[in-house]
Amino acid sequence: MDDDEEEDVAQRFDDAVNTTPKELEDWLATEESKSVGVGEGESVGHHSGRRIVEILRGKKGDRTDADDEHMRQVAGCVARHSKQRPDGDVTDTKWRYSLMDWGNDPLK
Repeated sequence: MDDDEEEDVAQRFDDAVNTTPKELEDWLATEESKSVGVGEGESVGHHSGRRIVEILRGKKGDRTDADDEHMRQVAGCVARHSKQRPDGDVTDTKWRYSLMDWGNDPLK
């Protein structure tokens, strides 16, 4: 990935993830977080949230190709999922909880 692509991925990731590492870590510890998503055992989104915390806490210069790829995946997932917003108040919905596992609180 060239420098321009890395910058684009980082910008899309920064736009998608609107929670701090602490906020996301605290969220991931809740039962609501663990109640949504797909996958055996830990959901894909929950696992992703833990990786997001690592990326956010790391130094930009230390990011690996795997980090960049995960950031791209996060940005894409948040963009797709956001388009599926249900009608009405989304405060206590699985839709919001799932997005929050990916580091995006749509009520922010």
